Amino acid sequence: MPHDPYAEFDHNVLEMIEHSPIGAVPRTPAYQDALGRLRASHQVYVDADHVDGFVTVRSLAVRPCFQAANLGELTAGAIDTDALESNASIFNRYVASLPEALRAKAETTRLVVAGRPAHHRKHGGIIAHDPVHTLFLVPGAGINPGIPGNYLHGSVLQLGADPDTGGWSIHLHDRDDGAAMCDVPTLRDALAKLEEVIASAPFHLSELGALGFRQN
Repeated sequence: MPHDPYAEFDHNVLEMIEHSPIGAVPRTPAYQDALGRLRASHQVYVDADHVDGFVTVRSLAVRPCFQAANLGELTAGAIDTDALESNASIFNRYVASLPEALRAKAETTRLVVAGRPAHHRKHGGIIAHDPVHTLFLVPGAGINPGIPGNYLHGSVLQLGADPDTGGWSIHLHDRDDGAAMCDVPTLRDALAKLEEVIASAPFHLSELGALGFRQN
């Protein structure tokens, strides 16, 4: 196997980022070249929490993912979708996991991340259940940084009025306009795809093509 002449230096840059309180490295050409290599190989992302800072993928790998706590019960058929943990509760757990200094900033994203308007459906004058929309958050980045704590936020969405035939979609977003999505026919497929996504975190949105996602 050919020797990588930059491997040791790039490893030292990773160590420097992880030991810096703001994820900073010197602005000299050698360090900037190393950052370019590390970003291209998805080993570092621009830090969502520090201007001009970076965060390593290996440091994000120890951070928790968040989804409905009883999602496993839904997958097993023990509960129905109405019993899923609420998006607000999932978001609360995400905020509580962050350092105290980041929590107020995270709260400013609550409406975008966890909120949604209700879209009631009427059938013969009877209001049916709202379409399913369950939140999840995973560490990572897109073309833009993530939300506080370097998280991507996503959801499993029911697309049609009939949960069995209307189709489902899994969406993921960074903090701005970066997004990836994947459509599947059934809830079972959607939950299986969500398990794949969570097991793959942390990641850059562009890497989700390997799981069948398309970019926005």
